Amino acid sequence: MWIPGRGTRLWRGALAGLVIAALSAPVSAAARADVPAPDPAMLPVLSTGTLETRYAANRANIIQAARMAEKGGDHRRAEALRAMAGSARTFLSFDARGEGRAVEVLGDLATARRISVLVPGSDTTLDTYDARTPKPHARLGWAARSLEEQIRRLDPAAEVAVVAWLGYTPPRLISTDAVTTGRAEDGARALRAFVVSVRRANPAAQVSLLCHSYGSVVCGRAAAGLAVADIAMFGSPGTGADTAAGLGTAARVWAGRGARDWIGGVPHLSLPVLGTTIGFGADPVSGGFGARLFAAGDGGHGDYLAPGSASVANLARIALGHDREVTR
Repeated sequence: MWIPGRGTRLWRGALAGLVIAALSAPVSAAARADVPAPDPAMLPVLSTGTLETRYAANRANIIQAARMAEKGGDHRRAEALRAMAGSARTFLSFDARGEGRAVEVLGDLATARRISVLVPGSDTTLDTYDARTPKPHARLGWAARSLEEQIRRLDPAAEVAVVAWLGYTPPRLISTDAVTTGRAEDGARALRAFVVSVRRANPAAQVSLLCHSYGSVVCGRAAAGLAVADIAMFGSPGTGADTAAGLGTAARVWAGRGARDWIGGVPHLSLPVLGTTIGFGADPVSGGFGARLFAAGDGGHGDYLAPGSASVANLARIALGHDREVTR
């Protein structure tokens, strides 16, 4: 959503103008609230013994949601939901209302020794979840499958699960929500609760957070004191912290950026405007931030999990805990 400018003063003016415009005509992230959808399924508390029950209940809910969307004339949503209802797919939670929320597991959550939670950024919805176009940065389900495939190539015997975590409502890219922390605060609370529940269900596993774009703001807000092994941020506009140490985590903190990612042109500022703060502070790939930098190749903002990329290979190594093999 960032518009190239010439210095801090221009950026301050542009961002202030965006906030003013939003106050008079806010952009709603619930723009699809009219999509017919059932209430989420009633689910048992997450444990290794309730996984299959949760998966079955959510599959039935997705099928019901697809039928309601089709009947309501939303063929795009219905098609997306039918793909998600496949018998090979397993969802820990699901909510088709509005833009939608979904938490999908790839692998065996009960026996995994490493669990990687992929936290998405702006524009990610049920409609974009499996899509290849038109918003490659928002294709969470596709990205999670690509990451899991890369992990299997590197270590076929690894006991690893990948979780595609659309557990909050990401902001629209063109909105004030995308430059403020409100959505991240909501997401961080949900992410912390999810990690705690996963660790309770499988206390032997090490959990890592892989955080894309605005998702890195969510992870930054959730990080303090959270029992995770690694936090990897890619395509990040900032975390809200000035340094990796400022995140308040004992986890290894990683950061990477593709050479063609437009977010490299974002000014890393934190500015008070009209009673709120816009921007997310220090650049995680800057030397002063103190993250471990990993090579992310020459890709753009939506290419970090692309098959064959340097970034997906390194994120898979981080997911496996093979930190010495990560290329810098």
